[in-house]
Amino acid sequence: MRKIGINILIVCLYSFPFVYFSMYQDFTRYSMIGYLVMFLVTSLLAFFSTFFRNAIPIILGNIASGIISFYFISKMSGNEEWESFFKPLTPNQLFVFVSCLNLLPQLIVMIIAYKFKRKD
Repeated sequence: MRKIGINILIVCLYSFPFVYFSMYQDFTRYSMIGYLVMFLVTSLLAFFSTFFRNAIPIILGNIASGIISFYFISKMSGNEEWESFFKPLTPNQLFVFVSCLNLLPQLIVMIIAYKFKRKD
């Protein structure tokens, strides 16, 4: 029962719209800190999920985060400054690029967590 609660917590934490938050921080504050926070938090969540030997929260959480981020990015599509800020990419193209790029550190951390857990 405890493992189910941990998995639900991980999915809920993953459901935060990380890509939208990062892009919005970049747009409003001209700061790349949002991307760094996204990579660190999602990697940490991937580590804990792998450490508890369950990859399903990682998959479900990334899907939920992507859907929620895409929804908010689509809501910003009427803003002309938003559309031209991420040149040469459109906001939707940057969303796909950052989402795919975000999977790499998660994969690396999952491999490290798996090796760390095997030693125990």
